[in-house]
Amino acid sequence: MKIAITSKGQDLSAEVDPRFGRAAYIIIVDTDTLAFEVIDNALNKDSFKGAGIQAAANICDTGVKIVLTGFCGPNAFKTLDAADIKVANDATGTVQNAVDQYLAGKFEFAEAANVDGHW
Repeated sequence: MKIAITSKGQDLSAEVDPRFGRAAYIIIVDTDTLAFEVIDNALNKDSFKGAGIQAAANICDTGVKIVLTGFCGPNAFKTLDAADIKVANDATGTVQNAVDQYLAGKFEFAEAANVDGHW
């Protein structure tokens, strides 16, 4: 299965970026093989508004089923929910740590955004 993790860097040893829409990168990881691809989120990182919606749109066609992040705003959450992508908040540590915690069943899926927009 493919999952997406917000990241401050471009590999599995990078720290999780707590912001979904304004994360520096989004790393798509295949949980079966640990193969990954990196989405550069630079255009959204500094945008005035709509960062969460655009970041969500960028991953909707990648086959991702789960997003691991720290905080997900209401517009991003609605966009991901509409695409049947589940969100798990409160991810910390490295991207690899987040993947390991997900595989160990340590995350609960959110039912709503956990932060106001423009965070």
